[in-house]
Amino acid sequence: MTSQKMQCVEISSPGGPEVLKLAERAMPIPGEGEVLVKVHSAGVNRPDVIQRKGLYPPPPGASDLPGLEISGEVVAAGANVKKWKIGDKVCALTNGGGYAEFCTVPSEQCLPVPKGLDMTQAAVLPETFFTVWFNLFLQGGLQEGQSLLVHGGSSGIGTTAIQMAKAMGVEVYTTAGNAEKCKVCEKLGAVRAINYKEEDFVSVIKERTDGKGVDMVLDMVGGDYIAKNIKCLARKGRLINIAYLQGSTTEVNFMTVMMKQLTITGSTLRQQPLAVKERIANELQENIWPLIEKGQLAPVLHSSFTLAEAAQAHELMETSKHIGKIVLNVES
Repeated sequence: MTSQKMQCVEISSPGGPEVLKLAERAMPIPGEGEVLVKVHSAGVNRPDVIQRKGLYPPPPGASDLPGLEISGEVVAAGANVKKWKIGDKVCALTNGGGYAEFCTVPSEQCLPVPKGLDMTQAAVLPETFFTVWFNLFLQGGLQEGQSLLVHGGSSGIGTTAIQMAKAMGVEVYTTAGNAEKCKVCEKLGAVRAINYKEEDFVSVIKERTDGKGVDMVLDMVGGDYIAKNIKCLARKGRLINIAYLQGSTTEVNFMTVMMKQLTITGSTLRQQPLAVKERIANELQENIWPLIEKGQLAPVLHSSFTLAEAAQAHELMETSKHIGKIVLNVES
């Protein structure tokens, strides 16, 4: 196995999409507790773009190749892997290395491909579904009957959060950048999609909730949205930050935070310990996978590219013109 080669996409140097280069490397070997997956498809996510720019280095021991989610077939397993066997079809949250023909993954981060989905659809589940479940429900404690504002409703995270929260009995509001995106968000289950280029989302939320505000805000924008999010929150509300596309610094009146007894938190999925990721995987399989198989939730797939077209996929992501997920089809 050590002499076998594979095609992959390397980041030749920090920079724009053009630094993504098709290359050949030795096939990775699964360590203890890991499986080797022959990759069918790999999801493209915003952290891949940030890593490509040199701003999101992989954690120690992780592959330097981009790619945080894949689907494929288990073709080898390291010691002490009990849940999976050769030939199993899986989708998986990786620690890196997904833009390749083969990828090693901790066995605990694999999930079965849901019945009714093809391998391309399955590849775009793990990153957003792990992220949304962890932040909204496991860390955020969002409950049935509560309300949620999701920014970036047409993104991969947004389309997942809208559907998942609605399925769990939550009233969902969202923001998006044009009428088409707003229409998609409402079709997915948002009770109101706010075109942030034409409307003030704080005013809309206050009006729709009779001045109370929402119980939770899921934000990946940051910047001046942080202070606005605080205004949107109800008493004892929670602000969950998962990215800062407009910057991580701002001016906030913390008297409002104190008086409303708000909680402000955030997380990065990649840095979570294996035990946390295993718990997320188990809870997704128990609570969300049955809903996918019943057709109550589905990944929103915008477009697909070949592995050699990874730069084009990144160019599309950086335009923010897509709705839902972008995928690389590795296996033809």
